[in-house]
Amino acid sequence: MSEKPTIISLYTGAGGLDLGFHAAGLRTAVAVEMDSDSCETLRLNQSESNPWTVIESRIEDVSSGRILAEAGLKKGEADLLIGGPPCQPFSKSGYWHSGDSARLEDPRANTLAEYLRVLRDTRPRAFLLENVAGLAYSGKSEGIRFLRAAIEDINSEVGTAYSFQAKLLKAVEYGVPQLRERVFVVGARDGTEFRFPRPTHRAYPDELDMFEPATQPYRTAWDALGRWTTAPPDIDETAMRGKWADLLPSIPEGLNYLHHTDRGEGLPLFGWRRRFWSFLLKLAKDRPSWTITAQPGPAIGPFHWANRRLARRELAALQTFPAGYKLAGSLGDVQRQLGNAVPSLLAEVLALEIRRQILGDKDAPHKPSLLPPRRRNTPPASRVAPVHDKYLPLVGEHEAHPGTGLGYGAIRRSAESG
Repeated sequence: MSEKPTIISLYTGAGGLDLGFHAAGLRTAVAVEMDSDSCETLRLNQSESNPWTVIESRIEDVSSGRILAEAGLKKGEADLLIGGPPCQPFSKSGYWHSGDSARLEDPRANTLAEYLRVLRDTRPRAFLLENVAGLAYSGKSEGIRFLRAAIEDINSEVGTAYSFQAKLLKAVEYGVPQLRERVFVVGARDGTEFRFPRPTHRAYPDELDMFEPATQPYRTAWDALGRWTTAPPDIDETAMRGKWADLLPSIPEGLNYLHHTDRGEGLPLFGWRRRFWSFLLKLAKDRPSWTITAQPGPAIGPFHWANRRLARRELAALQTFPAGYKLAGSLGDVQRQLGNAVPSLLAEVLALEIRRQILGDKDAPHKPSLLPPRRRNTPPASRVAPVHDKYLPLVGEHEAHPGTGLGYGAIRRSAESG
């Protein structure tokens, strides 16, 4: 293609989706984002090759006409509309806290409607919508049904023929060194049915698999972080803080607080599954990272095997952001931005397929550029320290979690609301 295909980006955040599409040869013409730190990040990375216009505002307050004008486009001229509307009602953490969520009845789900409004008004050649895995939970897929029906309504209203393909993708199966699941919805204005790419990575690629014969091993945390053999320059901001800071060294790589329960090999300090899964969760060098969360709290991981928080450059590497990408704000601000982002490598994989299948570019590369290299000779697991004396009074019998909605927090919230 002589010119790079153009993108309208909504709910852009720190730019994870966009960076993958840029790596695949597309360009963002306009980005709409309300978070000030994310907007500063986007502006820090403006360049001649990526001179994106940033609209710092809530989507609800930005007309579709303004979006087109800022992008320098007319209705129907954009090649792609991309975005990940933040939908807390569909997140897994909502289920952990209460056992259910209001989902489409929750007013925060209105972000889906705003994305669809811009799709209807701008009519790009194709669209990609990303969301949390909970959007398509088994038995609770009203979010997907809502989107499918809305796309059909748009087609009837404005005469388009947008197709609708949705799939839950595991980022680790496409080379991302992180266990992260997201739902993607892709559609083409001319009705072309998009075929999601097959996985390229798996845990045990040496096993015979007639359906996926060309897979590579999962990329690991060491593949992503092993380039740094010394402490990060901002080591002070990665220091552990809070009540449980001195307990982390006693947990082996790849485990969490469950190590210190009556079913683990440590001391019985906690009840089985009484804490959130990421509580005192530590990376293992020889495995992919656990999901990077946006609002971790002082004891919520994953943490580095060196018993500290992950540095900003390490968080970015686990999200496969391009090297040298600048991130604005404190470490907490950066983690919030990255925890909400799409891994750029996964976005690049999808973008290359969209170029070939929908935009008709037969010359699009088949191999993504953001795939981390494999690193040989992974070091052995770090030594585990004994439990600090101040935690020994916790040793004893602890009740296991009784089930969804019956934990201490759920009972307390039920009493407060009743």
